Amino acid sequence: MKAFIKINELDNVAVAIRHLEENEKLEVDGETIQLKEAVAKGHKFSLKFIKTGENILKYGFPIGHATDDIDVGTWVHSHNTKTNLSGVEEYEYHPNIQHIIGQRKNMTFKGYKRDDGQVGIRNELWIVPTVGCVNGIADQIIREFKERVGDISPFEHIQVLKHNYGCSQLGDDHVNTRTILGNAVKHPNAGGVLVLGLGCENNDIHEFKDSLGEFNENRVKFLRSQEVSNEIEEGVDLLVEIYENARADKRVDIPLSELKIGLKCGGSDGFSGITANPLLGRLSDYLVAQGATTVLTEVPEMFGAEKILMERAENEEVFHEIVELINDFKRYFQKHDQPVYENPSPGNKAGGITTLEDKSLGCTQKAGTAPIVDVLKYGERLHSKGLNLLSAPGNDLVASTALAASGCQLVLFTTGRGTPFGTFVPTMKISTNTQIFETKRHWIDFNAGTLIEGQSSEELLEDFITYIIKVASGELLNHEKNNFREIAIFKTGVTL
Repeated sequence: MKAFIKINELDNVAVAIRHLEENEKLEVDGETIQLKEAVAKGHKFSLKFIKTGENILKYGFPIGHATDDIDVGTWVHSHNTKTNLSGVEEYEYHPNIQHIIGQRKNMTFKGYKRDDGQVGIRNELWIVPTVGCVNGIADQIIREFKERVGDISPFEHIQVLKHNYGCSQLGDDHVNTRTILGNAVKHPNAGGVLVLGLGCENNDIHEFKDSLGEFNENRVKFLRSQEVSNEIEEGVDLLVEIYENARADKRVDIPLSELKIGLKCGGSDGFSGITANPLLGRLSDYLVAQGATTVLTEVPEMFGAEKILMERAENEEVFHEIVELINDFKRYFQKHDQPVYENPSPGNKAGGITTLEDKSLGCTQKAGTAPIVDVLKYGERLHSKGLNLLSAPGNDLVASTALAASGCQLVLFTTGRGTPFGTFVPTMKISTNTQIFETKRHWIDFNAGTLIEGQSSEELLEDFITYIIKVASGELLNHEKNNFREIAIFKTGVTL
């Protein structure tokens, strides 16, 4: 294994692939440098003398500036580097679009074709509460339903999409709750849904039903608990109706172009932008070439790399939508008197990420090189094939829930430190390094750490595509086996 990697020829720092010792000598670009101090795995060290105020270059772009003179072979991190970012910026459209050219391979997966034309990669039965007060009732309904029917096939899983909202909310919070839950009701991974209300909440079940528009009445049922004498019995009866209407469901061959995949990272480290995130970028480009759809979110983790994304806007209209996406989130921070650039997290820093630019330039690697065809507001559903951007925060569960609610059947989640969670659609964990993969085999589904251990990017991408098709065809991920399935809805305002 190499001792370090220099990502771009313009870089004045390199990343340690293993722990490097003080006074260790390294060959860099035909010259020998000696380390002034030890450098932890995933962290950076200087390749040349960097003067105070001079930019630190990684990925070929500035990730901040030096706060002191930095000698050759010195550890470069938050103690001697500071972000260049500040405030809301103005932007100009300078397109730099690379159209993805790839051979259509007529690949398929085994999925579920829905009556409305959507495609699911799971066939699950969900109870969607309109308010958190009925979460416990939903659990009781499921227990008695399972006792009544025994085998729930053809449904592969039954769950409650539990949350704490739906009442005492105003404005955007009320709209966000109704919108995300409504999108879940119409998600193609659900073969059937019982919408369960209490009866006095402001997320009123009748108004909620009206907000859905068209839906399959054989697969979506509604129950207002305060209107019936025995809500458990009524709920079980409704699930049985859905169950009978789903008895003939089966997987069929579906073109790869029907995949809609969310791109997310969390618990990032110094290898995220070198291994797992570029792997997702190559996969995104491959899927776009096949006519499929990918979605990048985590807007605060675009700050510092947003101009690269803006250059890839398919047209000037999309460019202005990206500008509004970025600046709207900056205004959100400022509205709450919070620093716009309060990032990266302590875990990110421990893993070798120094500034928000460092984090963002690695984070946006997940988007590959395809043109950006559309920008979605929070809670908006997909309507354009290709690479999309989605407004959501960096928080893992909120962002992953937003990706699922936009219509993604699968979320790909890269991590350098590991996490066990999953949202209400399959959430695949991809490790940035082999150590976390081997330590947390019950969390991590796929290892991208082999990219710094000699495996070629082409071979790893081929393995990854094969695995994606298996998962889309029904192979369970670790969080599904562990039954870690959660949702989180973006909250910004007053609670009554």
